[in-house]
Amino acid sequence: MRYDFNELSQLLEPRSVAIIGASADPTRIGGRPIATMLKAGYGGRILPVNPNRDEIQGLTCYSDIEALPEAPEAAIVAVPARAAVDVVDALGRQGCKMVTMFTAGFAELGREGRGEQDRLTGIARQYGMRLLGPNTLGCWNVDIGYFGSFTSSLDLGFPLAGNIGMASQSGAFGTHLAAVARRRGIGVPILVTTGNEADITVADAIGWMAQSDRIDVICAYQEGFSDPDRMLAALNAARGADKPVFILKSGRSEVGGRAATSHTASMTGDDAVANEVLRAHGAIRVCDTEQMLDFAYVARKRIYPVENSLGVVTVSGGAGIVASDEAEQQELPMPPMPEDAQAELRALLPFCAPVNPVDCTAQALNDLSLFQKFTHAALVKGGYASVICFATTVAGSATIAPRFLEALAPLRKEFPDRLIVICAVAPPDIVKRYEDAGFLVFEDPCRATRALAAMGRVGKALTMTAPVRQAVPKIPLPPTTPDEFQAKALLSAAGIQVSAERLVHDSERASDAAQEIGFPVVMKIVSPDILHKSDIGGVMLNIGSSEEAASAYNKLIAAAQKHRPDARISGVLVARQITGGVECFMGISRDPSFGAMAAFGLGGIFVELLHDIALRQCPFDEAAAREMILSIRGAPILTGARGRAPVDLDALARSLSCLSVFAAGAGARLVSVDLNPVLALPEGEGAVALDAVIELEEAEP
Repeated sequence: MRYDFNELSQLLEPRSVAIIGASADPTRIGGRPIATMLKAGYGGRILPVNPNRDEIQGLTCYSDIEALPEAPEAAIVAVPARAAVDVVDALGRQGCKMVTMFTAGFAELGREGRGEQDRLTGIARQYGMRLLGPNTLGCWNVDIGYFGSFTSSLDLGFPLAGNIGMASQSGAFGTHLAAVARRRGIGVPILVTTGNEADITVADAIGWMAQSDRIDVICAYQEGFSDPDRMLAALNAARGADKPVFILKSGRSEVGGRAATSHTASMTGDDAVANEVLRAHGAIRVCDTEQMLDFAYVARKRIYPVENSLGVVTVSGGAGIVASDEAEQQELPMPPMPEDAQAELRALLPFCAPVNPVDCTAQALNDLSLFQKFTHAALVKGGYASVICFATTVAGSATIAPRFLEALAPLRKEFPDRLIVICAVAPPDIVKRYEDAGFLVFEDPCRATRALAAMGRVGKALTMTAPVRQAVPKIPLPPTTPDEFQAKALLSAAGIQVSAERLVHDSERASDAAQEIGFPVVMKIVSPDILHKSDIGGVMLNIGSSEEAASAYNKLIAAAQKHRPDARISGVLVARQITGGVECFMGISRDPSFGAMAAFGLGGIFVELLHDIALRQCPFDEAAAREMILSIRGAPILTGARGRAPVDLDALARSLSCLSVFAAGAGARLVSVDLNPVLALPEGEGAVALDAVIELEEAEP
């Protein structure tokens, strides 16, 4: 589906705005936007509406919406919830196309409030009107002086100009982020807070910023995904425009009750799913306010090295070690300086440590040309895409800072495509001088390293191919949850290789089936009510004769009757016992926001013990499946570590891709699939699903 994110221009660039519930008191909710816009020099028309006044804050006030001299492009509603629906209806009749609802008291209150919010949305749609909120703190656009917000954060000062846009589901937290940004000297000229998201979402705001020529970096705070497809379209638009999106996604809880019978769901969890989907569409997840603003601060430079590497030039060996430790945590390479470059640096300063970190010692502060030469060598000979210059309080000294800047300034001009951080403790005026010269400034080398590492991740994200949602055939499903035999038949039809097997209903047939298949065989109880058979002794291995097969049949039936007398028994499965290869796990769980998600890991007990699992949204092709398989930490076991034979990766990827297509085609009735183990045999021999559990909803959700 295609989305028109340009519609938000009327919200953020209105030529006229009506304030319904306008107040003469600039500290009240209905008065703050007027006072702020007047102070900011908003050039559009401000149209206050209040039946009790003729004038508000020096502006003509109108008794009601019908009395307005024109149809406002945008409106701000600051009236009680009981009157809000009628107000929106009146605005629609007047021809207004964009409404910001400060008013609270809707879906956040429960079912009754949700009903009123649905009425509100229905009226807006009837008139082709877009709605921000309800229960929102509004939005602003510093460039035109538009402040459709009642946040008290503006009392601390207007947001600074810049190239960062911010969207937040929470109004208070969003304006808090913007206030912290201002204190750090970071400009956030565009802010949209979405509140209840009855209509306009964080995704809409991201999509608009992706298309804006004034925004280069996008920050977002997200609680839940009310329209996941719109969010993915917005992220794809941002990636297409080469704009990073830094998302602070709250809510890290695992799946609860719906995971009761599915290992897949219990191991993946809502947060892991969100993490994977956001990553796949180019977003960079951050964990807190500090990290979001650190990353945005560096991203303003629009330098995103795909092949990122870090060089550290330092006057402190300790600082170099700290940065190196953090770089390893962030998987940011710190290759050593070439041997010839090390020799040149030792010739300049015999007691230096020129490997990387490059420790030029405190001597470089006595002779600042040394610091410049060491840094130049890191950029030229080391070829590092990112460089940290650790100079501590010396770089902040009022007497030394001008000379330090003079020594390093030519490097900024010579290497405009590199990220250069000065790590210093300095007063704001000196920090500004470094920043005006094109340098980044951090006090903490760890924070600097994390931010520089993130720019490399941005570079890779922007060059990734966006996932293509391929068309899939609709998969017919049985009316109830299938047993193992039925589940394997469904999966076999979808292209997944399963072991040769027979379903039998008496001991004599069990004996015959085992002889037909060939010994040894494995035998299992088959029941749609017994999903985890080994828990009740419902699996028997290494059966080597017809007599053993007949006996095993009787034992399995007896075990089921003893432990689960209520269970429906479909029979006993007799299957070829396959040995060799590596046990793997494949599964599907249905995420409430993003639909079917595939999981892959090493199988058997290891999948639960190690939690080494790769996730991907369904469906996907064999190339994506192979990438997913090789992304787990245990991948070397599959590719031939320590002399092991490599497994048949092509067959494994084919099965995983087929499973993803099956899950996408099965639709919302499919709750989960567990294939554990899938035996990945040596190269050229295939990958066989030895066990399968499919869980279905009985009715379409």
